[in-house]
Amino acid sequence: MSWIVVVICLLLVMAWYLSYSAARLDRLHAKVEGALSALDAHVVRRAEASLELANSGAIDPASGFLVAAAASESLERVNERTFESDLLEGQHFAGREGVESELTEALHAALPPEVSRDIETKGGPGAAALERVREAGLRVQLARRFHNEAVKEVQRVRAKRVVRLFRLAGYADLPQTVEFDDAQIGS
Repeated sequence: MSWIVVVICLLLVMAWYLSYSAARLDRLHAKVEGALSALDAHVVRRAEASLELANSGAIDPASGFLVAAAASESLERVNERTFESDLLEGQHFAGREGVESELTEALHAALPPEVSRDIETKGGPGAAALERVREAGLRVQLARRFHNEAVKEVQRVRAKRVVRLFRLAGYADLPQTVEFDDAQIGS
């Protein structure tokens, strides 16, 4: 009779542990989705600020054209996601890493440190737009790091034998890190 009580207690502890692990994994997946939404919003703000800087007249027309083209492409890629074929309902970066890296490269080409300092000393709308680009760029960096840390935590938990054996992740796709060049522009 006592062995039945021990078995029941072990089954209860195991059921609690599996339930706890599944709930934790669900919270981690929700954290990744929230982090990706935040990253997406910050990428949009960076593109909008870049477009504003390009149209401010603070940088030369050729550089302004390159920055505007890269920022416009970034905004277009954000808006072209098709939710019908997206099982995660928009909760992935949709292969936009290349576009975001191109925007970073265009900003670096248009804003070497001496041009940035010149814009700052002149002041006006160009300096304000430059500051918004810098702030948005910093937020993109932080959001991408936060997202990638959340993804690595999900990947670490999902690699556990218990999670795989009992399929605690269900049919959820394994989230992937987002890697693109998001280096800050010169000051």
